[in-house]
Amino acid sequence: MSKTIQLAIKGMTCDHCVRAITNAVEDVEGVTTAQVSLDTNSARIEGEVIDVAKILAAIEEEGYEATVVG
Repeated sequence: MSKTIQLAIKGMTCDHCVRAITNAVEDVEGVTTAQVSLDTNSARIEGEVIDVAKILAAIEEEGYEATVVG
């Protein structure tokens, strides 16, 4: 069964930011899809096993700040 989390992301300014975050999150084990939106400064992450700490760390390593919404 797939799980989903929503994140609020700070620091994105362009499409490069979106690609960097998407690639970093999709490289986290267990993540199947990452939909990152510059317009809403958010991300929707789906996967069978979601390790929130690893996802947040991957985003922070790219230079952005993320928090779980809801």
